[in-house]
Amino acid sequence: MATDQLSRTFAALADPTRRSMLALLADGERTVGELVEPFDMSFAAVSKHLRVLENAGLVRRSRTAQYRPAILNPEPLAAASEWIAEYEKFWNANLDSMGELLARLQHNKGEDA
Repeated sequence: MATDQLSRTFAALADPTRRSMLALLADGERTVGELVEPFDMSFAAVSKHLRVLENAGLVRRSRTAQYRPAILNPEPLAAASEWIAEYEKFWNANLDSMGELLARLQHNKGEDA
């Protein structure tokens, strides 16, 4: 089980249904009942997905009497984006180097012909 915040975030994002729920929540808060319709799932299944998102910190639940809407919390997504950006720099640099190497090899191959 994921113990650090980044691992919980990526584990929660691994499921396409949860990613779709986050996309809906990006437009505004929603109750479990409002999330049941677009996913053609049971109330219990949607609640379970929301719990995973909540445990990952991606969703907060407010409470006003019986009304408990889910609200998107973008902070863990920002942290995941920063982590990805660091690796993107690494891969872009490596891919650029590989592209240069392939261009040199292609050029050398042309000289040999």
